[in-house]
Amino acid sequence: MKRQLAGLAALFMILGLLAGCTPAAAPGPEVTPTPTPAAPPAPTGEAFAFTRENLPRLDGSTSTAPLAEAVCSVLLGESREDVADLVAFSKTTTAYYNLLNGQADLLIVGEANADVLAAKERDGFVWEQQPFATDAFVFVVNEDNPVSSITVEEARKIYTGEITNWSELGGEDREIIPFQRNRDAGSQTLMEKLVMQGTPMMEAPTDYIVSTMGQLMEAVKNYDGSPGAIGYSVYYYAEEMRMAQGLKLLALEGVEPNPDTIRSEEYPLVNPKYVVIPADAAEDAPNRILFDWLLGQEGQRLVAHEGYVSILEVDAP
Repeated sequence: MKRQLAGLAALFMILGLLAGCTPAAAPGPEVTPTPTPAAPPAPTGEAFAFTRENLPRLDGSTSTAPLAEAVCSVLLGESREDVADLVAFSKTTTAYYNLLNGQADLLIVGEANADVLAAKERDGFVWEQQPFATDAFVFVVNEDNPVSSITVEEARKIYTGEITNWSELGGEDREIIPFQRNRDAGSQTLMEKLVMQGTPMMEAPTDYIVSTMGQLMEAVKNYDGSPGAIGYSVYYYAEEMRMAQGLKLLALEGVEPNPDTIRSEEYPLVNPKYVVIPADAAEDAPNRILFDWLLGQEGQRLVAHEGYVSILEVDAP
């Protein structure tokens, strides 16, 4: 019988305490501390209690750091502020390399890029990877830009340099300033896979390539005091992490990104978020126990509570 997490029978009580706490960006605005819940009795079967000493070393993507904070808060019975030191996420590509190199035990992460997959194959590393949530790839523009929807083909042509003016998309006569992410970013991997689909992106000026999602949002919002810029991100970061003040999300093919259109995949560019562990993790290893829990009903309730689109249909407290 699989070990169960001590105290998770009272997950709804804990999530009630978590409710109202804004997920924290990393780095970002100050985090509202979560009240420390009392540890309730274990449900049934052999109990497993997480402590700071046996908690798996976590790593992952910028957009999944808030979920990791919530997980640590629930499992350890500490406030989100107190567990922040356990969630120093490296961003997507570095996180995968940390798993390959034995420097991380469990990833909460986006998709691996081709370089990571090549290294995995070369090293003979075998991981177990399962989706725990569905996210969407989105385009962001200044809220004063009158364009509200583009097609995937139009987005591709913006980033090949074939479309250079918003008037070509029904907007104002204004130059399009297309910001990109650096190669190691998870959103860059998604851009190349979902949008470009093998078509090379144009070579961008250094000023148009940013290293963090937060920097991209700020660049799109404030570039040259005009609404001419465009950038891309994932839905959770742009919407739930509240980094999009002064920005708006574009519809794609006339479909707005929201939890309903993402879960139904009516929105055209959806992508999974993964939980990943080494495939040889023992059944009773802490990373295996946490892996299984995140994919079960209780873990999925926490995923939904934190604003992600859970794989399982659950009622978020």
